[in-house]
Amino acid sequence: MFGKLDSIKLGRMDASSVYYRSLRTRFTHILLRISKDMSGVWVFDNGVLRLVQNPGSDSCQGSARRKVLIHVPTNEVVTSYDVLERILSRFGWERYYNDPELLQFHKRSTVHLISLPKDFNKLKSMHMYDIVVKNRNMFEVRDMYLN
Repeated sequence: MFGKLDSIKLGRMDASSVYYRSLRTRFTHILLRISKDMSGVWVFDNGVLRLVQNPGSDSCQGSARRKVLIHVPTNEVVTSYDVLERILSRFGWERYYNDPELLQFHKRSTVHLISLPKDFNKLKSMHMYDIVVKNRNMFEVRDMYLN
């Protein structure tokens, strides 16, 4: 990641100095902490750090991308709440009818509650990842490219 940065001489401080290596280590640590919260690639250019949101998007130019929820054992794309409810019920999730604005599922053996918007078209990736986290190794979120 910092191959080019290693060869740059910064004033009196060259890449072999202890201070420079310490600075580079701290910089890497900061980048790793930031990159957990934001997606994309961090680029250091001319002393400026910037985030490139979609690196390599040239290969998919002209096509839209969206996230889809996949049931891993069957490799089935979840296309509706009926499909999702059928799959979740097999794992012990029950429908919860307390809130008319949300579609909710609860698992008796845990404290987990999955809350989803009533309209399937408003399902976002954060909802999908909530399902993935609460059902380890059963679901994945993948990118689907539309032409």
